[in-house]
Amino acid sequence: MGKIVFYEDKNFQGRSYECSNDCTDLHTYFSRCNSIRIESRCWMMYDRPNYMGNQYFFRRGDYADYMSMFGLNDCIRSCRMIPMHRGPFRMRIYKRENFMDQMYEMMDDCDNIMDRYRMSRCQSCHVMDGHWLFYEQPHYRGRMWHFRPGEYRSFSNMGGMRFMSMRRINDYYF
Repeated sequence: MGKIVFYEDKNFQGRSYECSNDCTDLHTYFSRCNSIRIESRCWMMYDRPNYMGNQYFFRRGDYADYMSMFGLNDCIRSCRMIPMHRGPFRMRIYKRENFMDQMYEMMDDCDNIMDRYRMSRCQSCHVMDGHWLFYEQPHYRGRMWHFRPGEYRSFSNMGGMRFMSMRRINDYYF
């Protein structure tokens, strides 16, 4: 079971809300969030309700002023706990939508799909095992997106994101 505490003010001050499950709309519990204490598990935070908008990955730790650390705003509106995965990680990435064109199977992190696969972009994927973070820039930089097991036929409906690096969410983060 995961546990996270949101605080309205920096340095764990002001009203707080404790959460141990996914939450589609945090706005009902607090109007702003300026610090976070994550006591267990890893979490994805979203700046819009219903797991929409920009995504931010947090692992266990204290974030007394996460806005200055990450350049975020104070609008955390939903959160989702990432379950720990034991076992192998496996995913297939495709150059085009609907699992078309070149396909590569991945079992480990990739800091640059252009260098490794000579692939200028990835437009669909099938995550078979594990949870992954995709980044818009090489070397795990820029905006990120969380992918859990499932089929993702088209990235065009994800705000025009262009993914250039991928990383497993493994025991290192927990």
